[in-house]
Amino acid sequence: MFKKILIANRGEIACRVAKTAKRMGIRTVAVYSDADAQAAHVLACDEAVHIGGAAARDSYLQWQRILEAAKATGAQAVHPGYGFLSENEAFARACAEAGLVFIGPPPDAIAAMGSKSAAKSLMDKAGVPLVPGYHGDNNEPTFLLQQAERIGFPVLIKASAGGGGRGMRRVDKAEDFIAALASCQREARSSFGSDHVLVERYVTRPRHIEIQVFGDTQGQCVYLFERDCSVQRRHQKVLEEAPAPGMSAERRAEMGAAAVAAAKAVGYVGAGTVEFIAEEVNDGDLRFYFMEMNTRLQVEHPVTEAITGHDLVEWQLRVANGQPLPAQQNELRMHGHAIEARICAESPDAGFLPATGSLDVLRWPAHVAFERTAGTDATAPVRVDAGVREGDAISPFYDSMIAKLIVWGEDRQQALARLDAALRDTHIVGLATNVAFLRRVVQSRAFATADLDTALIERERPALFDQPGLPLPVAAAGVAAHLLAEEAVAPDADPWSRRDGFRLHGSARRRLDLATGKTHHAATLERSHDGALWLALNGQRHALQTRALGADRFEVRVDGQRHVLSVYARGEQRALFGEHASLELQEFDPVAHAGQEAGGHGGRLSAPMPGKVISFLVKAGDSVAAGQPLAVMEAMKMEHTLNAPRDGVVGELMFAVGDQVGEGAELLTLAEA
Repeated sequence: MFKKILIANRGEIACRVAKTAKRMGIRTVAVYSDADAQAAHVLACDEAVHIGGAAARDSYLQWQRILEAAKATGAQAVHPGYGFLSENEAFARACAEAGLVFIGPPPDAIAAMGSKSAAKSLMDKAGVPLVPGYHGDNNEPTFLLQQAERIGFPVLIKASAGGGGRGMRRVDKAEDFIAALASCQREARSSFGSDHVLVERYVTRPRHIEIQVFGDTQGQCVYLFERDCSVQRRHQKVLEEAPAPGMSAERRAEMGAAAVAAAKAVGYVGAGTVEFIAEEVNDGDLRFYFMEMNTRLQVEHPVTEAITGHDLVEWQLRVANGQPLPAQQNELRMHGHAIEARICAESPDAGFLPATGSLDVLRWPAHVAFERTAGTDATAPVRVDAGVREGDAISPFYDSMIAKLIVWGEDRQQALARLDAALRDTHIVGLATNVAFLRRVVQSRAFATADLDTALIERERPALFDQPGLPLPVAAAGVAAHLLAEEAVAPDADPWSRRDGFRLHGSARRRLDLATGKTHHAATLERSHDGALWLALNGQRHALQTRALGADRFEVRVDGQRHVLSVYARGEQRALFGEHASLELQEFDPVAHAGQEAGGHGGRLSAPMPGKVISFLVKAGDSVAAGQPLAVMEAMKMEHTLNAPRDGVVGELMFAVGDQVGEGAELLTLAEA
């Protein structure tokens, strides 16, 4: 077995590999960028080597520096994780030339499956069904438009070297095709170094089902069943589960055999995923089409571990060391149901705009398995795979994923209940996240009843977006409870030392100045002479009782109705989490804010996050309408189109294409029309 491996990645996958290697007695080397000097994966490894600047192109994609780090530290093998160099044929070959074992498939297998076009041609020859489309080399825009018209709209443009939802655009009509193609190719070039695309018929109610395969150097290959990854936004997975709901044993065996055949056709070794688009026919039966093969470990591999009881990272290390597969096909069994939720720094109500900032509070559910002990924790009811800690920052340089929350149950119903409870108890403060959104998806009719397809989020939009948070009176009661707990003194203190509003006669009143967004709320907290507590808010008076249950946990009764809240205070911000919803409030001192004016942004277009200016779609002097696209930015490896906040005339463009800009930077001025 290897004595030392280098992990050529970051985040939760690097932490995961480090923990598995440690359990196996293998030492690990981390590589890190300027932005990751104190990152969790650096501390999880035995050694660490700095390899460059914060941007991935200056560090994690600099494979020559990674090979130098491996040589300098005496590593025998390199684990690429997923993303970055994990599917880079040149890197795999360079590892071999440097005398290092690449913990992944052979370079030829990466090359064969790395191009979606080439892979589809290979599968076509092997008789695996394909979605109708154009998979050739001619990428001239007019020709591709003609192919799209031949296929019939809607179509899907896909980066041939892509993955992770990047470089993909659905196009519904011919007049939108050329612009979508240009955007898709820009994103593909930025993410994968190639702008080659293919065009396919868009299956209108597709399910995304993938098969986990594993091969060894002795020529054996098995499949570890399937995962349903249909719940997606912007072509990126949101929730993944195993096994796929409604999958018959016959169809599972057929898809598994097709996946193994695909892997064997390219001499595959290690962990891989064969992805299929499936559509329901004949009363729920599935027809499937080959989509692509990911020649790496997938983000969602924990759900396969949960239902099979096998550690796939350990399998990777053993197979790369020349050992046979730990289990044969007839020895593999499924047990129970598992679901994974990707927790990301983003604002779902703002079109899933990525968020950056500090993880001021990061609290996971109780009884969570964070790492494996003897054997496996694959059937732990709740598991978190994270590469961050409380206090860490989410930067604009990498993917927006904070962690993966994985639950397991005896059946899907139990797994759903556990996931809902785990999301309820996941508290993140300091930046926008999708936790509340994920919980609404889990509770939605479509997901609860397994009415799955890749358009589920759009179909359920009214129930998923712009939903109210914690009721304001309850939230204000939580703020009051936190304030009173902070001011509490020992019960035997003399009356003159008390700060709880004690009066010899009459009642004590204090004002609370609260705000939700830009809306101000004046509240009054009153304690009667008999000790009764009252909360006046927006013209209504509520009877209030409070009790501290812990450092950040409180029981409040508002007009007799009981609520248990977690309250976190950071400066003037108050984040409150209840049983069914959460809310962020600002408790501020009006004197300290005297003279401040609400800064309007109606005359300008500002960057909603740090990133790079990709293009301006207008020039100075152009008249624009509200909602019209004005500029395109790239942040966290995705393109984001910025629209006009109102009608107006473009004044000055404040930056050039290619410039890096900070959050809130003024991109262009907008004068009255």
